Amino acid sequence: MKKSIKQLLMLLIGGALLTACNNAGTSSDNASKDAAPVTANEQKMDYPYSIEHPDNWQTGSQQNTLNVLKALKSWENKNMDESITYFGDSVEVAFDGIDKKVSRDTLKTWITPQSKVINQSVKMQDWESVISKDGKTEYVTLWYREYVETAKGKDSVDIVDDLKMKDGKIIGLSQYTRKLH
Repeated sequence: MKKSIKQLLMLLIGGALLTACNNAGTSSDNASKDAAPVTANEQKMDYPYSIEHPDNWQTGSQQNTLNVLKALKSWENKNMDESITYFGDSVEVAFDGIDKKVSRDTLKTWITPQSKVINQSVKMQDWESVISKDGKTEYVTLWYREYVETAKGKDSVDIVDDLKMKDGKIIGLSQYTRKLH
C-alpha cells in the first residue's frame, strides 16, 4: 500500500509539474507573440500620404555605423585627417543654405573647426543604420547634441545627420540642426 501511495503521489506531482511547465510555456509563447513587432508584410497600412516605396527599409550594416561614428569621433577630437578618411572622394552635402557635391578636400575645409573653438564635444543620443530592401541605398542616421566652447562662451546644438553610404564610405551628408538656448 505504501508503494502505491508513493506511486500515486509521484504521478500527481509529475502531472502538476508537467501542467505548470506547459502553462508557463504557453504564457511565455503568448508574451513572445505579443512582443513581436508587426512587419510591413503582415499588415497593409492605409497611410494618409503615398510615396513610391513605402516601408522600404530594413536594418543596415553595423560596419557603416562604426565608420560614421569613427568619423564623428575623429572630428570631435579635431583629428581632421583621420575623420576625412571615412568619406568618399566626393560627397553630396546638404546643410542649411548649401546643397552641392564637393570634393573630400573641400569638405575637410568646411567641417574643420575654426581656430577660435577651445573645446567641442558630442553627446550621442541614438543612431540607426538602414538599407533599402533592394540593397541599393544605405544610410546611417545619427541623433546627438554638440557642445562648443569659444572665448565668448558655450553653445549647444541638437543635430540629426543623415549619411548616405557606399562601399563603407560616406558619400552624402545631410545635416539638420536646432540651436539651443
